[in-house]
Amino acid sequence: MNDPLDFYHFIIGVAIILSALGVWLTAIMPSTDRWSKQFFMTFFITLLISCLFGFIEIIMYSYPVPIDLITFISLMGSLFLSLLMSMPIAYLLHCCGENLRSSKLFHIVLGLWAIFATMQTTILFSDVFYHVAPENENLYLRGPWFPLMMLPLTVIMLISLAGTIQRRNRLSRKVYLSFLITLLPMTITILVHMFVDIYPLIDICAVLSVLSMYGLILSDQLEHYMRQQWEIANQRNSIMVLQMRPHFIYNTMMSIYCLCDQNPQLARQVIMDFTTYLRKNFTAVASAEPIPFTSELEHTRAYLAVEQAQYEDSLFVDYDTPHTCFRVPPLTLQPIVENAIKHGRDPYVGPFRISIRTRKTDSGSEIIVEDNGRGFDPADDSEPHIALANIGQRLKMMSNGEMMIIPRKEGGTTVKVTIPRQSNQS
Repeated sequence: MNDPLDFYHFIIGVAIILSALGVWLTAIMPSTDRWSKQFFMTFFITLLISCLFGFIEIIMYSYPVPIDLITFISLMGSLFLSLLMSMPIAYLLHCCGENLRSSKLFHIVLGLWAIFATMQTTILFSDVFYHVAPENENLYLRGPWFPLMMLPLTVIMLISLAGTIQRRNRLSRKVYLSFLITLLPMTITILVHMFVDIYPLIDICAVLSVLSMYGLILSDQLEHYMRQQWEIANQRNSIMVLQMRPHFIYNTMMSIYCLCDQNPQLARQVIMDFTTYLRKNFTAVASAEPIPFTSELEHTRAYLAVEQAQYEDSLFVDYDTPHTCFRVPPLTLQPIVENAIKHGRDPYVGPFRISIRTRKTDSGSEIIVEDNGRGFDPADDSEPHIALANIGQRLKMMSNGEMMIIPRKEGGTTVKVTIPRQSNQS
């Protein structure tokens, strides 16, 4: 590789292969963080496009191609590469839980990149910053104001590095290290490049830094994913134990036995409802992903039908569920309803009434379960509270949802479940 262009060919070829590998790895990454997955997909596609423009530019030097076309291709490659260098700040803010839209740091980086991109476009009609040379020995020649053009990009790297160090206590050790590996070599390279032509080294730093960052963060997310799956499995087992109460099965079978003589038609219906309940229960316990709300609602209806057959006129249920096009973790609604009946119903007070409502909101979907039972004491750590806490944890882990328990002034309890829009599509 005596010819500099041969060396640059090699670097670009390696960069294309590695960036394509990054796109593939991102596509199969078992991450629960959809935002991160979309970020890395965009990140590696941007790197791939930048490398492809660089490869096309080199190929053009071997053919009699108009210099204006080469200049345009060089411009596009530089713009995508500079965009790549500006993107880590978005992931940094996301990792720290900061809103991109309201972040001044993010807006400053966007503004600096816009200034850099504007300066870059001047190569189409001016040589003050740099211009592509028709000779094969060089890819471009610097203009007198080249360091000025590189200043916004240099500032982006410096403030990204400073922002990372400032937020080090809010990042895991692996993620913090990955940001340093990504930003520090690139920052030094850009600073040197303002005064000395080391353009191939920028591509090397970009590829190696990006892969280092991706590898460390992927490792961190895999550990998080495995830990989360283990927790979900434990939660499902806990819910299963709470669900399959021997006394509930015993009472149901005894009710069916009595109904066989008193009301055979109702007995057959209770058997069908109880069978549906058992089938849905076992299916839900085996599911590791959110399920359609319609399936969870069918499970709940079957359970309530069995309970109403036992309690006759002392249990009343009201359904108002026009919105069902969303997903919930399995065993969400049914355990909430069972918990309300089991621990809220007081046969000495009067009929127990429970309502189940759903509605579509601007941010997603809501499920509201209300009853007129004995109420809820947040300070209590008894079994019903543990059951509800388990449901809340699975909601957070599987759907990024939340559950609120609100005592009603007129007596009873309201349980409100919210599912964000990005997690609730059927």
